[in-house]
Amino acid sequence: MQEHARQIVTTLHSHGHQAYFVGGCVRDLLLQTPPKDYDIATSATPDQITAIFPGAVLVGAHFGVVIVDQHIEVATFRSDHAYEDGRRPGRVEFESDPRQDVIRRDFTINALLLDPATGQLLDFVGGRADLDARLIRAIGEPAARFREDHLRLLRAVRFAARLGFTIEPVTLSAIRELAPMVNRVSAERVRDEISRILTSGAARRGFELLDSTGLLPQILPEISALKGVEQPPEFHPEGDVWTHTLMMLEGLPAGAPLTLALGVLLHDVGKPATFCVADRIRFDGHVEAGVEIARSLLNRLRYSNDEIGQVEALIANHMKFKDLPNMRESKIKRFLRMSDFDQHLELHRLDCSSSSGHLENYEFARARLAEHPPEVLKPTPLITGRDLIEAGYRPGPEFSKMLAFIEDAQLELTVRTKEEVLELLQCNFPVLHLNE
Repeated sequence: MQEHARQIVTTLHSHGHQAYFVGGCVRDLLLQTPPKDYDIATSATPDQITAIFPGAVLVGAHFGVVIVDQHIEVATFRSDHAYEDGRRPGRVEFESDPRQDVIRRDFTINALLLDPATGQLLDFVGGRADLDARLIRAIGEPAARFREDHLRLLRAVRFAARLGFTIEPVTLSAIRELAPMVNRVSAERVRDEISRILTSGAARRGFELLDSTGLLPQILPEISALKGVEQPPEFHPEGDVWTHTLMMLEGLPAGAPLTLALGVLLHDVGKPATFCVADRIRFDGHVEAGVEIARSLLNRLRYSNDEIGQVEALIANHMKFKDLPNMRESKIKRFLRMSDFDQHLELHRLDCSSSSGHLENYEFARARLAEHPPEVLKPTPLITGRDLIEAGYRPGPEFSKMLAFIEDAQLELTVRTKEEVLELLQCNFPVLHLNE
């Protein structure tokens, strides 16, 4: 991909236009991190770009953005004017001077221009020095940059967390002052930033920064509510629910499944509402409360139904591991065959590692998984509803109970043939279920 991006720059040069790698790809190359995609800034207009690259797709005529390749955007130098909605400029002007394109951008480390042919680096805003100093600094006057696009408040946190950088003091002060503006950002854009923070490999740092900047109570008040909620020290020597959650977030690697990361964040979200002190600190019903709170939060942020369903399942089942060794064989097998069980297992491991440290049930589950291939956990049914009808049973609501009963017996290995199944049914279900 980098070579293709270089060829695009070379082609633009050959047609008499200025062209440079710009933004995150330059930052990542200087940090010796492979860029995920490449952006190119050029003096060529959109019409000139599409004339040079006939297969290119114009995706933002107003902003001069052209997709030349799936992972390569080419955009005309521009200046932005009259931000009115906290997201987009009301007016843009195409420019021939790359400096005008740079000074409209968000942070200095994202405003470097690189000529891949010569290695020439254009730095109009001190981005290279901030990269070396590991600083996130807004270009120009920070409050002005954040008022232009309120999402930059969250982007500053994400970059600082993922890169391990510090937010420059004046920029940090502006974020704290303007934190309430984040509520004007669309739910989808907030969702995407939260998702990126959670799966960046620096989720704990990201959420600590969201908290210290005042952004957390604005976008996730349910998570901010975890702070100061005490837990029984015999089970949670690490401290309150917030501390416990941060420790679990710290264990999430880069690229962790989003639903697992959300499950980690939200698994104890029901505890503040169910906190009580009886013989000890208790959170009776926190799982059920957590499922409801998580569903509301995730719907608010426009996560997909599939994502919400998986996170609900993670929360609903995370306390069941403690009962696993005492479950009946059939219940154990049903538990182990849950969809995406690897996420349930990893959530449990992180939960225990960030509290008591006891991993006996985790190891028990792993051992049973190793013993039981998928066809044992979910064997082919020995009998169907049609078989029940042929055996003389009337169709009705009892059918599902009978089939579940038989599946239990099959999982318990007490029946192995269809004949054994029918004999067991005759012994356990009244004759009134038979046609007369």
